[in-house]
Amino acid sequence: MGRASTRWGQTFDKGHVRRTVSRCFAALRQLRHLRRYVTDDCFRSLVVSLVHSRLDYGNFVLVGLPAYLQRQLQSVLNAAARLVFRLRRYDHVTDALAILHWLRLPQRVDFKVAVTAFWVLHGLAPPYLYQLVRVSELPGRRRLRSSSSLQLLVPP
Repeated sequence: MGRASTRWGQTFDKGHVRRTVSRCFAALRQLRHLRRYVTDDCFRSLVVSLVHSRLDYGNFVLVGLPAYLQRQLQSVLNAAARLVFRLRRYDHVTDALAILHWLRLPQRVDFKVAVTAFWVLHGLAPPYLYQLVRVSELPGRRRLRSSSSLQLLVPP
């Protein structure tokens, strides 16, 4: 399998990505058969709920993911967009992702981390996250505008 690491209480390795990709493609194959029985909006909701929820679960372990594993997960998003818009395999999906307002995988992970950091800084996050995040105190003799900027410390 490879080296496993633990982040935010979840274990991550290459097998995690493979299982996620496999399960997402299985869900897309099942959804393909439902395509003609539901409306376009309903189908889009089904794709988002069944595929995006699997990709977004444990997003924090995907921070710093190697590029080759990011490409595997991005292929799931591309296939989902192709399925929603009935595109062929080699059609470009950039426009489809933009129309659906779906971010690419690295941006999705960054966005999730930024939203969670916002929640922690503004007291909206679950209590267990407050123990994991620290706000930096900028030392100095003068009170500067940057001293109240709520910058976060990067964990070692």
